[in-house]
Amino acid sequence: MATTEIAPQPSIDPVAAEEFAGRVLSIFDDAAAALMISIGHQTGLFDTLAGLRPSTSSDVAAAAGLNERYVREWLKAMTMARIVDYDPVAHTYHLPVEHANSLIRASGPGNLAVLTTFISMLGEAEPGIVECFRTGGGLPYSAYERFHETMAGVSGAAVDGALLEVLLPLAPGLVERLEAGIDVLDIGCGRGHAVNVLAGAFPDSTFTGYDFSADAIGWARDEAAELGLANTTFEVVDVARMRDSERHDLVTAFDAIHDQADPAGVLAAACRALRPGGTFFAGDIKASSNVEDNFAIPWGTFIYTVSTLHCMSVSLGLGGAGLGTGWGRQLATSMIADAGFVDVEVNEVETEPFNLYYVAQKP
Repeated sequence: MATTEIAPQPSIDPVAAEEFAGRVLSIFDDAAAALMISIGHQTGLFDTLAGLRPSTSSDVAAAAGLNERYVREWLKAMTMARIVDYDPVAHTYHLPVEHANSLIRASGPGNLAVLTTFISMLGEAEPGIVECFRTGGGLPYSAYERFHETMAGVSGAAVDGALLEVLLPLAPGLVERLEAGIDVLDIGCGRGHAVNVLAGAFPDSTFTGYDFSADAIGWARDEAAELGLANTTFEVVDVARMRDSERHDLVTAFDAIHDQADPAGVLAAACRALRPGGTFFAGDIKASSNVEDNFAIPWGTFIYTVSTLHCMSVSLGLGGAGLGTGWGRQLATSMIADAGFVDVEVNEVETEPFNLYYVAQKP
């Protein structure tokens, strides 16, 4: 009768064990802080604090137009997280200017508080993802009611702060072509803010946004109407099945490839949609395809967390490839080339550290 050999139990280094336990507790506490930062961003409390001298919780609540009891408890949490300074004699709270720079909306792309809204949004999907670990498959996009709202908040600051002056010049001659007038398609446009910003800046070009979310397209159309734009069109389209053929001079995709059910098919469709000599311009997560290369990324854990809880899952939920958020520079470059593009270039932008920007041409 065969016997199973039991591996000997390794001896435990008590110092290392205690240090790791401390790290787990720190992660636990920081996760709580992330939720409270998200609340501070959504309620405008950081913006309010940035405009006040050291103030009591009553003063802060009055200035923000919020309930004092909740504001007081939130301020205590922010004090424990070393985000807000507290004077125990005067019972006042103060947001140091060095902290405000990373937390207020006026900081534009420098506002890191908006990133924490991902944590609460992803947490809502946790029970379904736990079941996916047992059964496989994935969750539908409908399981993420706040996804487009969260993405619009996170990407909006980057679009407003960098799209026109920093990102477009990465493609030589593109700004001049847009000024002269070309046809542009944005695939996976979400709420369409990037399209509307471009349309406002380049009135002689025409812009089309595709997304399969009817709600997101509704938001995009409403914003275009509010801005009085006459050169935008938004349509509910599954970009993997779009039939556009040589209709556009520029196709853009901002954080829209890696969570597709058929990312290779979407890239091929984007190539077909371009006229010869057209440009493909895509922004996607800054990462290596090799996990060991990503230790240097301060938000490396988040890349694989958002992938597990959303990007990989929604693709698998559609019977797709499950490419994942961390598909990385190497795989992205090869897939863009395999789709038929040439002269694929990868750009890093110092002021926009979360994404890489790919520029390629259709022969």
